[in-house]
Amino acid sequence: MKIWIDADACPRAIKELLYRVADRKKLILTLVANRSLGHPASRWICSIQVGAGADVADQEIIRLLEKGDLVVTADIPLAAETIGKGGHALDPRGIFFSEDNIRERLSVRNFMDDLRSSGVETGGPTAYSAKDKQKFANELDRFLAHYG
Repeated sequence: MKIWIDADACPRAIKELLYRVADRKKLILTLVANRSLGHPASRWICSIQVGAGADVADQEIIRLLEKGDLVVTADIPLAAETIGKGGHALDPRGIFFSEDNIRERLSVRNFMDDLRSSGVETGGPTAYSAKDKQKFANELDRFLAHYG
């Protein structure tokens, strides 16, 4: 199993937590982004810089993803593709996407996109908190105890 990070928008706290996990568990961790990202020197951690453009990083993750891999992303369409390809998807706020919840999440996302495109102000996500980080860490630990 490998871990992929949709790294452009992933909170720094989550990336740092995943660096430690990769080294401790000896798991390949790959950050994918459309800009250069620094990361600790480790044989377990690498990064891929993709070209600019919408969803270019997502497409690269899906291209390289293997069944059973974990993708850390808040991007619901990427999570849906990950699940469809036999991978696992975990939001940086600690929510696992699954076959049971991904259709509903895609519907809500698309509805909100439609509202925004029609001029309705929908607001954005709440600020990332220590509680979010703790929930992510707990879900990651449960996942790794089962799959890692």
